[in-house]
Amino acid sequence: MHKKILNKNFGFTIIETLFGISIFIIVTILVTLFSRNLWIYNSFITGGLAETDAGRTVLKTLTSDIRTASSANNGAYPIAEASTTSFSFYSDIDDDGLKEKIRYFLSGTSLQKGVIKPTGTPLVYHPEDEKITILIDKLTNSLLFEYYDTSYEGTTTPLSFPINVPKIRLVKVTIIIDKDPNRAPLPMTFSTQVSMRNLKDNL
Repeated sequence: MHKKILNKNFGFTIIETLFGISIFIIVTILVTLFSRNLWIYNSFITGGLAETDAGRTVLKTLTSDIRTASSANNGAYPIAEASTTSFSFYSDIDDDGLKEKIRYFLSGTSLQKGVIKPTGTPLVYHPEDEKITILIDKLTNSLLFEYYDTSYEGTTTPLSFPINVPKIRLVKVTIIIDKDPNRAPLPMTFSTQVSMRNLKDNL
C-alpha cells in the first residue's frame, strides 16, 4: 500500500507577503501623486480661465464708460481727474439722461469703481453719494492709466505728470492680475486703449 504525501505549504512566505505589500504601497503612492497633480493642473486651468474672463469683463465695462465721456450736467469738463492710479470723468452709463461722475481707482490691490449720480436743483455731484464697487482684486501693477494727446501714433510717449487734462484724447489702461504669487499660473496682463468720442480730434 502506497501512502500519499501531502504538501502542506499552502500559505505565503514572509518574503512574498512583504513583496506584495511593497507593490501595493508603491501603486498607492503613484495613484495619489497622479491624482494630486491632476487636481493641481485642473486648478491652474480653472484659475487662469477665471482670471481671463474677469480681466476681459472689467476692460469691456471700463472701455464702454470712458468712450462715452462728455460734459457733466453742471457744465464741468468731461474729465475730472487723471493720475496713474485713478481716472475720473462724466458719462451717462445708464442712459437715463443724467451724466454720472465715474471714478476708476486702485485701492490696495483692488480696482474699484465709484459712481456719483447728480441730485438736486441745480444738479450737484455730492462726494458722499458715491457708490463704490470692487471690480477685480489681486492686481500687482501700480501704473493703471497712461494718457495721450492728439499726437498719439501707437508708440508715442504718454503725457508726463502732472497731466494737462484738456490735452487728453486717449487713455491706455493696463491691469496685471496674480491671484497667488507663489503658485502658477504666471501673472496675466490685460491692456486696452480708449479714445473719448466727444473729445475726438484727429484720432
